Amino acid sequence: MLELDVGPVAHGGHCVARVDGRVVFVRHALPGERVRARVTEERRDYLRADAVAVLEPSPDRVAPPCPFARPDACGGCDFQHATPAAQRTLKAGVLADQLHRLAGLDAFSRVPVEPLGSDQLGWRTRVQFAVDAAGRLGFHKHRSHDIVPVDRCLIAHPALRDLPAADRSDWPAGGTVEAVATSAGDVTVLMRQSRMDRRWSLVDGAQRVHETALERTWELDATGFWQVHPAAPDRFAAVVLELLQPRAGERAWDLYGGAGLFAAALAPHCGPVTVVEADRQAVAAGRRALGDLDNVRFVAGDVGRTLANPRWRAVDVVVLDPPRAGAGRDVVDAIVRRSPRAVAYVACDPAAFARDARAFGDLGYPLAALRAFDAFPMTHHFEAIGLFRSR
Repeated sequence: MLELDVGPVAHGGHCVARVDGRVVFVRHALPGERVRARVTEERRDYLRADAVAVLEPSPDRVAPPCPFARPDACGGCDFQHATPAAQRTLKAGVLADQLHRLAGLDAFSRVPVEPLGSDQLGWRTRVQFAVDAAGRLGFHKHRSHDIVPVDRCLIAHPALRDLPAADRSDWPAGGTVEAVATSAGDVTVLMRQSRMDRRWSLVDGAQRVHETALERTWELDATGFWQVHPAAPDRFAAVVLELLQPRAGERAWDLYGGAGLFAAALAPHCGPVTVVEADRQAVAAGRRALGDLDNVRFVAGDVGRTLANPRWRAVDVVVLDPPRAGAGRDVVDAIVRRSPRAVAYVACDPAAFARDARAFGDLGYPLAALRAFDAFPMTHHFEAIGLFRSR
């Protein structure tokens, strides 16, 4: 057991402390606190630990609303022990730190993380449960394969909190259960036999679900990607438009475009708009939803391989929403070589965003504007939307 003086927040839901010259990444603590911590992992250069007793608490500390938000239980929520304002401050600190460390950018050190709504609980519309050896639903402990049975997840959408499915104890051990509450008010529950199984079986509801944004409805596969915070699709689309300021006749790309949310926002203001997406089910959903927009076309394919084709020539504005790993240098280079006027980047991981921001900057497209949003309250995750423009 260690007694630690807790330092600043770090990416990943923990804070940094030091003991005997070694870094300790400590969870369930807040900057400025003194805690007693149990070591959970030891490496040559650092330790990981959980704060199990708070000796000198931060004024930002509160009692977690969920009984499972403790070191020996669910690993899903990182910051339930902090006030909502403090959570956003912690995330803003992570964003500034990653931009400084990985991109050499200090001009955006005071970007606030904006709330998407007033509710810190009940926002998550898509929840994936693990099934323990006894057939009960639950969530993994932090950095562990151990499953903690959870009968009620407080960040889950109200329609998912008290599902009859949660009371069952006959799920296949080692399986996965996904529950979806749509913006249309429907609930779907699916199951697969193991984490390696790609086939989902419908338990309740419909295999295809309906999501509404921008006064338009998408019919999606229930396991397909859609923003999990109800306010995110409309808000993010509005911010992308505000940053890009698309003009009539401009050519636009929507990369990693999913079912075409950003294409739907761009199409009334510019065009043609080309969506590139590797998931063929998402492409099919986008074609169904945006079939009335004659200036939008979908290309099913990997973004990197697609842009490597020399037939992809000039473009005026680009929006990209890559997966957590980011776009990468090759994709950034392929975008820059087409000399767009402006690029909007929607990021779900601050480290990946910072690495790509350095790549854009190195190629003559510095970061010109940045917004950040608390799309995942109570966790360490958040979204950032950046604007890159040529010098």
